[in-house]
Amino acid sequence: MLTLKPQPADTRFPLRSHCCYCSMQCGIEVSPDAAGTGWEIKPSSDFPVATGRLCQKGFNAMGHVLHPDRLSVPLGRERKPDGHLPERLNPFTWDEALDEIASKLKTLRKLHGPDSVAVFGGGSLTNEMSYLLGKFARVALGTRYIDYNGRYCMSSAAAAQHLAFGIDRGLNFPLDEIPRAKYIILAGTNIAECQPTMMPYLLAAKKQGAVIVTIDPRNTMTSKIADIHIRLQPGFDSVLVNSLLHVILEEKLYDAKFVETRTNGLEEVRGAVKDFPPDVVERYTGIPEEVIRVVARGFAKAETGIVLTARGLEQQINGVEHALNYMNLCLLTGKIGRPGCGYGAVTGQANGQGGREHGQKADQLPGYRSIEDPAAREYVAGVWGVDPASLPGKGVSAYELFQKMESGEIKALIVLGSNPVVSSPNANRVLAAMQKLELCVVVDLFETETAACADWLLPGSSFLETEGTLTNLEGRVFHRPRVFAKPPGGLEDYEIICGLAERLGAGELFRYADNEEIFRELCLATKGGKADYSGMTYERLQQEKGLFWPCPSPEHEGTPRMFGQSFHHPDGRAKLHGIRPGKPAETTDSSYPYLLTTGRVGSHYLSGTQTRRTEGLMKKSPVPVAEIHPSLAEKIKLRPDDRIRVVSRRGNAVFACKITSEIHPTTIFVPFHWGGEQSVNLLTSDALHPISRMPEFKIAAVRVERFPPEAATVPAAAASAATALKPAPAAAAATGHAQS
Repeated sequence: MLTLKPQPADTRFPLRSHCCYCSMQCGIEVSPDAAGTGWEIKPSSDFPVATGRLCQKGFNAMGHVLHPDRLSVPLGRERKPDGHLPERLNPFTWDEALDEIASKLKTLRKLHGPDSVAVFGGGSLTNEMSYLLGKFARVALGTRYIDYNGRYCMSSAAAAQHLAFGIDRGLNFPLDEIPRAKYIILAGTNIAECQPTMMPYLLAAKKQGAVIVTIDPRNTMTSKIADIHIRLQPGFDSVLVNSLLHVILEEKLYDAKFVETRTNGLEEVRGAVKDFPPDVVERYTGIPEEVIRVVARGFAKAETGIVLTARGLEQQINGVEHALNYMNLCLLTGKIGRPGCGYGAVTGQANGQGGREHGQKADQLPGYRSIEDPAAREYVAGVWGVDPASLPGKGVSAYELFQKMESGEIKALIVLGSNPVVSSPNANRVLAAMQKLELCVVVDLFETETAACADWLLPGSSFLETEGTLTNLEGRVFHRPRVFAKPPGGLEDYEIICGLAERLGAGELFRYADNEEIFRELCLATKGGKADYSGMTYERLQQEKGLFWPCPSPEHEGTPRMFGQSFHHPDGRAKLHGIRPGKPAETTDSSYPYLLTTGRVGSHYLSGTQTRRTEGLMKKSPVPVAEIHPSLAEKIKLRPDDRIRVVSRRGNAVFACKITSEIHPTTIFVPFHWGGEQSVNLLTSDALHPISRMPEFKIAAVRVERFPPEAATVPAAAASAATALKPAPAAAAATGHAQS
């Protein structure tokens, strides 16, 4: 238990940092509070992203840092002869813990080979730690098996951007261009709750006359600002977009010059959309034909336009195709590469962008280089001082790591900054797989649900106790200074990894004075790659308040807007893709007649490891609350104080519920920030997209049952959190607001 009072790294207040949560990475200022007994957070006045603003999570970001349950010393336990772990964790010194872990790793590698060990990273780690973890896996461990929880976040959009544009950066334009857009489509994204400080950009666009369209099965807080809300059943995005494209091509509304000179694949798109006229798609989706035509004409004719997508359509086994079709919309209308135009996948995690650029992803080396490219292997191996032949090949995706634990191929796992027992689909299968491990090491701030499987639990660094760089959703790389000194006797995350590398015999390749030295090596390793950071330094990032990659030289000003002259395919053209919509992995039937979808709420973040330990946030959202349509509530004869049981082909869970007419009648929504019996990922599908290997979190066939109070004791928190079981009033429709 942490009892030490944190010591500031500097006495010149306020101390500057960045919020640890979403991909906006808003600037914060940390100062002693008025009483002089604690600390307070205020928004930064000069960081050029969300200047002067924070959301509720940002204002409460100190809560978990000072939480008394934070780990302060390494904890370990010895497996029983039958392989099971005792409940009790015992304290060890750092040397004892790292010596024992390294010894066990050596034994397993000798008996079963280097690929018997795997590494699972996180999308909130700094660029330095993401880079170091990839290097550690491939050099110190020699394993091909590394991936990270960003696979569950951005992988479908990343794969689609590579296919369409030849390169992947979350937004290919800076945030401050959003107000210049005259037409904005937001598909499968609830920005108001996931990136709240991004909303002023949308409101500024709306104030200047922009039309905003939201596409989502729920009428969310974001869709409240929309001129048109399309309430689409999960899985039908490509059907809808094919119809938009059908109108644009049929009425010759596309930008013929742009398409002819800067793209390939027009005829492929023509062939794919010919069977999707709006009247036919209305029968498929319930979306009125006239709404489809209004949106297609409006976006095509607008002087400028932006399309933003997120996990709602990407976390599906057809997610790459859905994202590609929205990119088709930008490319056909020439709305990319110029002011007020572009496509963007709204990154979820703090460093989801940088985390996949520098080596945590199974098939990538630093700078977005392919690990199977001989030239890339030779260059990065030269930076690392190793033989290119010694580098392993590509591994498998995050979820497939657990399948290999299940089969016994992977014997040991190191987890840093992630909680996969809560965040992975079909969570019971993941837990069972992890229980087969012979060694599990978890580096985190708290004893998480994943830590229940750990032989060793090592205290990690909070975001205020280490410096480094991150890359936000725009592709802006910025420096995050240290606010607090590390606790006496503690180790920073990079020191833990370097300490293990030393004990594994690779110490000479992992000796760094500080994080800045790691960053210098990272920049060198990215030189010439797609995500080129080689023109960056800590000094430049501090002086210029961030730089957009690619930034290939010290003289280069960075690249806020991409694709002004060419795309990143060899011929310089973008690739249009004809999308023929596919079915989800599982469809509804008489036994499972509804679709379950998941998402976020504004008070929480990811698996809730931090936010569920923050009092102010837990008061607002103490339990997950399922949203169901009044027609479903009536069908199952729901009564006041009832909860609901949601049953899928993988498991069941009981939730408090809210009845609302603002969700698609066949869809149930449950947030995913809770573990144990409240984890919606007990129910979600582990079907994977064939390219991105993204699990289908957003579509699971379920049935719903009434769960009356007499069936179980309802926790007080659940009872207080459940919304009164009455149909929610329909939102007042603004003039011109069309809702299907």
